[in-house]
Amino acid sequence: MFADLGPTHSLSWIMAVWTLRIIILSLICTFLSWLGIRVLDALTPNIHEREEIGKNPISTGLFVSGFLILLGLVIHGVLTSKIAMGQSFLGSIISMRRLSLIGVSFFVSIFLGVGLFNLFDRLTPRIQFINVRENPEATGVYVFGYLIFFGLVIHSVLTMSL
Repeated sequence: MFADLGPTHSLSWIMAVWTLRIIILSLICTFLSWLGIRVLDALTPNIHEREEIGKNPISTGLFVSGFLILLGLVIHGVLTSKIAMGQSFLGSIISMRRLSLIGVSFFVSIFLGVGLFNLFDRLTPRIQFINVRENPEATGVYVFGYLIFFGLVIHSVLTMSL
């Protein structure tokens, strides 16, 4: 039953493995998106994302929308990624290679995103990026964009060939 995944398994068994993959990777990516917002808070100390988002229903709605798009990109990535036949049960659910790529991509995307944000802020002195903190809706749009950005990064990691 827990042997290598292959053509001898029933469709219901393969569907169960795919469902388990979706659940596990969605939980991992949800945790990473939460962690990413915490890191974003720390790396942009003048903009308090988590605090500002809760001040207005529109910013909260934008946050939830961004999260749902991120989750949709994760689920699409899991569903369209290939499972190598002949892998172990655990290997067919979650690949340690892919999981490590997700982790590396998370850190690279956070630091690259914040770094380029700060660079672009300096290159455009007439556009004050810090003004995002003055309006909860603006902060909501900012975090909405981050969640989509992170969702696209994770989606590409999930669908890339190894």
